[in-house]
Order: sequence, then C-alpha cells, then structure tokens
Amino acid sequence: MTACAIETAAGDGDAVWPTPAGPGRFTITANGAYAARLAGSGDALYVERWTLDGPEPYAVPLPLAQPEEPGALLLPLADGRVLVGRRVDGRRHTFSLLYPTGPETGELVLGAVEAPGSERLVLLPPSPDGICAYAMCVGPDTTTLWLVAGGAFGPEQVAEVKGRCTGGVWLDRTGRILALDRQLGGGPVKAVAVDLERGGEVTPLLQITEESNDRLLLADPDSGLLLIRSDAPSPGHERLGWGVLGSLLPVRFPDCLRLDDAAVTPFAVQPGQVLMPESCGVALRIDAAGGSWVGMWRPSSRRMHQLAAPAGWLAGAGLWTAEGVLRLPYATAGAPCGLAGLEEPADCPAPEPVAVVVEPKVCRPVPLQQAPLTDRKPAG
Repeated sequence: MTACAIETAAGDGDAVWPTPAGPGRFTITANGAYAARLAGSGDALYVERWTLDGPEPYAVPLPLAQPEEPGALLLPLADGRVLVGRRVDGRRHTFSLLYPTGPETGELVLGAVEAPGSERLVLLPPSPDGICAYAMCVGPDTTTLWLVAGGAFGPEQVAEVKGRCTGGVWLDRTGRILALDRQLGGGPVKAVAVDLERGGEVTPLLQITEESNDRLLLADPDSGLLLIRSDAPSPGHERLGWGVLGSLLPVRFPDCLRLDDAAVTPFAVQPGQVLMPESCGVALRIDAAGGSWVGMWRPSSRRMHQLAAPAGWLAGAGLWTAEGVLRLPYATAGAPCGLAGLEEPADCPAPEPVAVVVEPKVCRPVPLQQAPLTDRKPAG
C-alpha cells in the first residue's frame, strides 16, 4: 500500500490528505506504478511524472507554456496520465489530464468545480481502481464529493456528507468505500465510511469513547489493518494506535510509537498479508527539530526501528513491496530520480503470522468502549 504524507495542522491534530502539491510533494498511484510531483524552482514549476515499476525509476517532465502555481493539486493515474487541479478566480478549480506526446505535453481539459469562498477543495488519495479521481469540497457544515476524472461528462457530484470532513482513506480494492474523518457541529471528530455506489450513504466506522477524536490514517484492504490517531488514551494528547477492520478486539496504542520529542506519522503498509494484520510492515515518518527519518514497525513487535532516510528523500512518500522491502523516492542534484530500498534490521525477528477473520463490509464501528486503551500484553 502507498500513500503521501498525512500532514497535521498545528495545534489541532486535524489530519488532512493531501495538502497542496507544492514543490517536492510526491503522490504515488495505488498500484505503485507511477508517481507525480511539482518539480522546478521559483516561478518555473512544472509537473513531473515518475515511472516506478520498471527495472529503474525514471522521470518525465510535463511542462506547459505557462508554469504551474505552487498550490496546484496533482494526482497520478494508473495509465500514466497526471491529473492537475488549478485554482482560478479564487473559487473555481479547473481540472486537466497531462500526458507525454513525444517532445511535447498533451493536455485534456476535463472541466471545473465551483468552491465558494468559505469552502476548501482538496484531492482525495489515488483511487484503488487507478482510473477515477475524486475531490472533496469542505464547507463548515457540509462536505461534497466530486468525481473529477474517470466520469463520462467531466466533473460530477457523487455525494454530499453532512458535517466537516477531512482525511480520506480507501477501505476496499474497488474504490467504492471511502473513510472520512467527520466533525458535526462542534463535536468530536469520528471516522465514518462513505459508500460511493449508494449515493454517499454514511456508516459509523470508529468510536473509542463518545468524547474522543478518532481519526483513521491508513487502512490495508488485504489484511484489514487500520492505523488510527486518537486522544482517547489521554484527552488532549493524540496517540497513534492500530486495530483490525471488523474485529471485536480493541484498538491498541503501543508505547513504542510514542516519541516525546518527535511526531510519528504512518505513510505506507506492506501489501499482500492477507488476513494477517499483525504481520504487516508499517512505514512511519518521524519528524523532529533535527529533521525527518524513517520508522519501521509491525503490530506483532513491541519495538519500532528508526533508520536514516536517504539523502533527498521526498519525506513522507514510499511504498512497500510484498516481499517486505520499503522503497523510498529521493531526488538530489546528482540523482534527480531515485528509489532507495530499506529492509528491517537483522535483529528484528520475523513475526509469527496471526490469522484474523476480516469482514468484507464496513457495517459498524470498531467496538472499543469496553476495552483497555493501552498495550498490557504482547500482540497476538
């Protein structure tokens, strides 16, 4: 599984994916084949597409006659095209698909979405189907979901969800069930599941306590592993935890994922661990005053390994192979397009697989109200 960085707004722990593209921000398709970022510097910014599934990664620049703005939104598709969202006149967002055509860049204009001044429009993570792309228009009381690429007639509204939503995590392999972090009025934030094939039908997904803010950061459809951030263990202070989709077991908040002087954010989960969530490798971005580096952890372990990131790492981006190698994209003056492979340290014992039955549908919250909120024994 792949993902961009999930950045946290200072002071409120409000996870938002993604923030505006910006130079260096890197987005990877759900199948790990392509990625895109804004490259260049100053006022000379352009879209750059990376191909990741070949023997060696390589980058293709996709410049247009006019440079891109730093706030342009980017999303690569599985066919190699790159979706670009641009803000026009303060409230209108236009969408186009860019693709290479020999030495030139082709552009297919898709249409526009209106976002009133009080609303904010963001792109959702790449859809698992690799074809569709969705945007979320966030207002103070209502959130609107738009299909901006992959439809028959340009951008079209597909759902309207009551409340202010952030985040965005796909819960299946088809791009039908989307998890959002929703706030109603001034109440706590709760993760909910939105069924895009049923007009945006909303189902509660996660509630640890009635008062806690419970956000979903990542989900792996193969194993059912969920990565969660919540202030339930200690109100006012959010912690990173994990649970299993559809399981009766509680969410656990390992002490090893809590660092006093650094922020820890998951950004990728090892795929292919079918029904074995405790065996999944999880990649974590660690940010502190001295910079950013990488954490590697499995739910079955009580230890997080901290490793140096490669020079020029596009921080918060990466993907796991099914074999357990974490591949991190980097760009330096000498190597403008590279992938570095990280493996778990040799002193990390291989986890014992633990099979967990995962329900295919999201029908109820993870039931946690009666469970302890800390790890009192090893997982499994």
